[in-house]
Amino acid sequence: MNFKNISDLLVKNYNEHITLDEENEVIFVTNDSWLEIAKDLKEDKDLTFDYLSCVTGYDNGVNEKLGVAYNFYSTSKKHSLEIRIEVERDNANIPSIEKIWRIADWMEREVFDLYGIEFKDHWDLRRILLPADWEGFPLRKDYKEPDYYNGMPVPKDKSYWE
Repeated sequence: MNFKNISDLLVKNYNEHITLDEENEVIFVTNDSWLEIAKDLKEDKDLTFDYLSCVTGYDNGVNEKLGVAYNFYSTSKKHSLEIRIEVERDNANIPSIEKIWRIADWMEREVFDLYGIEFKDHWDLRRILLPADWEGFPLRKDYKEPDYYNGMPVPKDKSYWE
């Protein structure tokens, strides 16, 4: 199936919960319908998205929404799909899909750690890259790097890393 076929099928079943970006071949899904749509992506015999290749967070800008992009592939049908969900910064909460695709466990934790987007009903949502006592979410565009962490200075000049 191509993007048009997949999006037509999803629009037929979830019309009011879906917005299409046909130019970029992305489907935007409402937060409240995400879990039901995710189950259909895996279980529908015409879709069979059995492989979740990536879960990525993104920030649309200061005072704008945060988002999560999910990239799926069907190993039997040989088609792919990108789904995105965008949420308000002050209510950054999306249903977890780690019970549907087990690999989402670590990917959702990484998005939580770096963007502060919480995944409802995730079995173990805690930081995975940063220390548990780290303050803030470093990949948000409004993030202010601390001067010190546990009494140690945080270097501002990172040119020697490049």
